[in-house]
Amino acid sequence: KFEFNPKDGIDNPALTLTEDTDDEGIGEPRFYLLSKGSTETFGFHLNEELGCQGHIVRQVELGGVAQRRGLQDGDRLLQVNGQFVDHMDHRRVVQKIKASGNQVLLAVLDGGSYEAAKALGRDLSELLPADVRPRLCHITRDKSGFGFSVSSPEGKEQWDGGAVTLHDVLPCSAQPLLLPAGVKGTFQLSVQQDGPAERAGVPPGSWLLELNGASVRSFSQAQLTRKLKQSGSKVTLLVASSAVEEFYRLRGLRVTATLADTSWLPFKARELQMVKGPAGYGFLLKEDDCKSGGIGQFLWDVDAGLPAEQAGMREGDRLLAVNGESIEGLDHQQTVLRIRAHHDRVTLLVIDPAGDEFYHSVG
Repeated sequence: KFEFNPKDGIDNPALTLTEDTDDEGIGEPRFYLLSKGSTETFGFHLNEELGCQGHIVRQVELGGVAQRRGLQDGDRLLQVNGQFVDHMDHRRVVQKIKASGNQVLLAVLDGGSYEAAKALGRDLSELLPADVRPRLCHITRDKSGFGFSVSSPEGKEQWDGGAVTLHDVLPCSAQPLLLPAGVKGTFQLSVQQDGPAERAGVPPGSWLLELNGASVRSFSQAQLTRKLKQSGSKVTLLVASSAVEEFYRLRGLRVTATLADTSWLPFKARELQMVKGPAGYGFLLKEDDCKSGGIGQFLWDVDAGLPAEQAGMREGDRLLAVNGESIEGLDHQQTVLRIRAHHDRVTLLVIDPAGDEFYHSVG
């Protein structure tokens, strides 16, 4: 017990001042954007261990992608591509990482902080931002145009598919448009209520990051005008709210279409769940060239009335994943073995040719 003696003053070495806080010992979550080649791994294992809670990072490969970015042994995984996973089944979390392909955004907490937060009964999702995903939006113009205007440091560009007119963002007596610190050449969007852009999912006041798969960060207003006019009747935008843009900028992370929320797009990958019948699944898998320049696995000769057709398979679909795991980088034989691994049932993720071409066009 310490008894204060005024003669000793505040420098009494026996006195230690600490804040009385429930968050004592809990650090901040860390975010890592991992990018790898198609033949590489992310360079770590994710374990669940007896007597320990959470999804635990182990065997961080020396010199690998994860180690170079800063992932550490014992970290607990909290988010995969912006989705909270601490409460999820371990196998499902592993599948989410594998299904990410060659790029994944992870949020982790060091082991000590994780255990301290659990001991205090903290809701770990509250430590994380609610939304960290940019959004891909595909807009088809109507009679009034695309339904958005673009503000830049130079002024405001109102584009309706025809002539482009420039005018001031605000009256001369108003304050000039302010951009987030450190952002150069970024354009902000104003969205017409119930117009094509709003219906396509563009949030008002969001920042334009890419146009038809090309970054606009270094574009001048004239370049953006020209690109918009060349888009014809349809345009695809990668946009981020101010909060999302700031999240990436403060952490030195580049926002890419790979991480985007694609739920607003008209092009969807389809999940086909099939149980093998007496005559098999009823399709052929063929290896062929992709429009992207690589090699892909395509589905053909879909037999009428058999499980593949009943599940919704269409001729020319490209196979993306088998049982929740991306097949990117696998050859034909390896893909066939994946399909056969569960004997009489399989779940395939596929996309039709139009969707495949669209996603390639926007990166």
